[in-house]
This record gives sequence, C-alpha cells and structure tokens, in this order.
Amino acid sequence: MSNDEFRAALSRLAAGVVLVTAEEPPLDENGIGEDVGMTATAFMSVSLNPPLVMVSLRNDSRMDDLLSEQPLWAVSVLAESQRHIAGRFAMRGRISDRLLFEDVPYRRGEFTGAPLVGGALATLECRTEQRVLAGDHTLVIGRVLSAALPSGDGSPLMYFRGRYRHLG
Repeated sequence: MSNDEFRAALSRLAAGVVLVTAEEPPLDENGIGEDVGMTATAFMSVSLNPPLVMVSLRNDSRMDDLLSEQPLWAVSVLAESQRHIAGRFAMRGRISDRLLFEDVPYRRGEFTGAPLVGGALATLECRTEQRVLAGDHTLVIGRVLSAALPSGDGSPLMYFRGRYRHLG
C-alpha cells in the first residue's frame, strides 16, 4: 500500500475540527510568553472516569515540542462558522503564532492560561497524563481539568475528503 492509498482511504473518515492551544512560557523573567495554536482533526474522548482526551501531534511540530516541556493545554471545538480559524492555524512552517491570534476572540483558561476560542461549541482545559510515540506522531493523552459550552448554538466544523465541511 502506498502513502497516497492510505491517505485516500482515511480521507473518507469524517472528523470534527478542534483548535489545540497552549501558552509558551517566556524565555526569561523579563520576557512575555507566546500563545501557540494548532488545528487538529485527530482528537477524541478516551475515558469518562477519569475524564481523558487524546490528540495526535506530528512529531517535532511546534505544539509537540511545547507540550513535551509543559503539560497544560486547551481545546476549542470549532463551529462551522469558524472555518477561517481552522485554516489559519493549519498552516505549516510559520515562525510565530502571535499574528494568528490577533483578531480571534478568546479568553484565557482559568487552569491552563491557554486561549479558549470565543464562539466555540465546547472548550476543554487539559493537563498531559501520558505521551505515546506512534510512528511519525505522538499521542498526547490529557486529563480534562474543565469543560464548558460557550456556544450552545451552531453545528460542528467537519473535515472530510481533504476539505472543511458542514453537516447536512
């Protein structure tokens, strides 16, 4: 089986879209930290008791590097109206995320300090419990510290056959 065949087969699996965020600590005591964000479709619930979720991160990505050093992160479940946010944070090879957050409404998580996107269908704050190396990705399992439903309205943003979609 080729990589293209594998990719094509799995592109038929519809997935919800989330924004994973974390606050990168300042480099020194006089500096300021930077918010980091990454669009993900490989996100799932793992356990109800204790409450655990999992996200798959590409090895050596900025988010993988950050979460290997600090354990606090957050997830915003994106609504279909937030496609532009998903696209913005899916870009590879960017140097800084500072400008990406510039016009995105968010609040800071009480437990993590990570950005929680305004208008998201749900938000979760997490602390890493376990990291599992899996091929060219790392599975990060996090204990959910808080969960909220900031926007009860709207439909989820979906990813199917290489494109963002909506239900219906």
